[in-house]
Amino acid sequence: MNKDSYRVAMLSVHTCPLAVLGGKEAGGMNVYVRELSRELGRRGIMVDVFTRTQSLITPLTHTLSDNARIIHLPAGPLKPYNKNKIYDHLPEFVRNIQNFQRSEGLQYDVIHSHYWLSGYAGLVLSEKWRVPVVQMFHTLALLKNATARNESELEPDIRTERETLLMDKVDRIVAATAAEKASLSWQYGAEADKIDIIPCGVDLKLFKPRHKADARTQLGLTARNILLLVGRIEPIKGVDVLIGAIRQLVEKGERDTQVIVVGGGNKAGQDDNPEAIRLQTMVRELGLDDYVKFLPSQPQNLMPFYYSAADITIMSSYYESFGMAALESQACGTPVIASRAGGLPYTVKDGYSGLLVPPGDEAELANAIRQLLDDTQYRNKLGHQAILHAEQFSWRAIADRVLETYQDLTGVIAESRVSIMSK
Repeated sequence: MNKDSYRVAMLSVHTCPLAVLGGKEAGGMNVYVRELSRELGRRGIMVDVFTRTQSLITPLTHTLSDNARIIHLPAGPLKPYNKNKIYDHLPEFVRNIQNFQRSEGLQYDVIHSHYWLSGYAGLVLSEKWRVPVVQMFHTLALLKNATARNESELEPDIRTERETLLMDKVDRIVAATAAEKASLSWQYGAEADKIDIIPCGVDLKLFKPRHKADARTQLGLTARNILLLVGRIEPIKGVDVLIGAIRQLVEKGERDTQVIVVGGGNKAGQDDNPEAIRLQTMVRELGLDDYVKFLPSQPQNLMPFYYSAADITIMSSYYESFGMAALESQACGTPVIASRAGGLPYTVKDGYSGLLVPPGDEAELANAIRQLLDDTQYRNKLGHQAILHAEQFSWRAIADRVLETYQDLTGVIAESRVSIMSK
């Protein structure tokens, strides 16, 4: 691979890698695209990250690192927009990418798409440019639908249809874990031979242990025991399971433990988030206002202090493709109690860097929390081992694996492609 001339078109149409984490459409995928692009740029790879502009004042380009930049292009209304409606604006997004490419006189060697919307745009561009396309889904419709509690939480049919098309048409798929690869194969029929397992990464320079007492003082946290949950406020995250577990602990006499939920975008009210409203109502009706605190999303440079201030990080999700917050917590030396669901058993090493419990089981989660709070020595042992576990997930190591995939695909283009736009 000639790194001096190698150029990647990275697609993240529905959410900008610079978006504030914890918002409706901002989470682990944003971190993945941003940090991978930065690391590839540092290697001399030219990376253009194409995303949808959401404001008239957003600059066209933003530098991420040497050789890596974000390109904001119109695709639908110039405002935050329901991601499921963005599909109708993908032709505009593709046209604007082509216009930018032609105006800059650029030639891309590979397309790397993230999420199904970008994947569909990537297929169209791959057909036009005759270059291979790499797809990472991050989440999957069928797996999200399996945890839906009612019809309003189901993903649109077009998403499932397009994900199935992508499995067949893209040149390579990146799965974060072996569990995700298995789901891609048996639920969508993806060919196992074209799925590469490459985990998500963590910034080990940023996410490292801080002194617990100092972190708590800085954040104004005073409870004896602190439990932390980080992520968007949505049903699949299982925040209600953690609330139920805390209710059980309080009923059994635990009075000096506080849950901090970081994420959700707005200030504490979360007025436009039905799940946040439901959870806050649940906390109030259970009389847990003194035990559960909701915070808006926090700057990335503060998150190591939250992880370090916590005794345990909780990931009570019904499903996670990987669980980046769990990885960040472990890098900071804080053990994780996570659901045995999706990719979490890969991210959290049961009995070594944390504990795994059945998804949706409030009693088992409460028991695991009680076990670690009662046994400081064991909790500290898990925390020390968590740091070692996280070290294998540096972005440098992840970029090496991604470059191997690019190298394998360079010059390898399907002999024939059915016109994507006609599908």
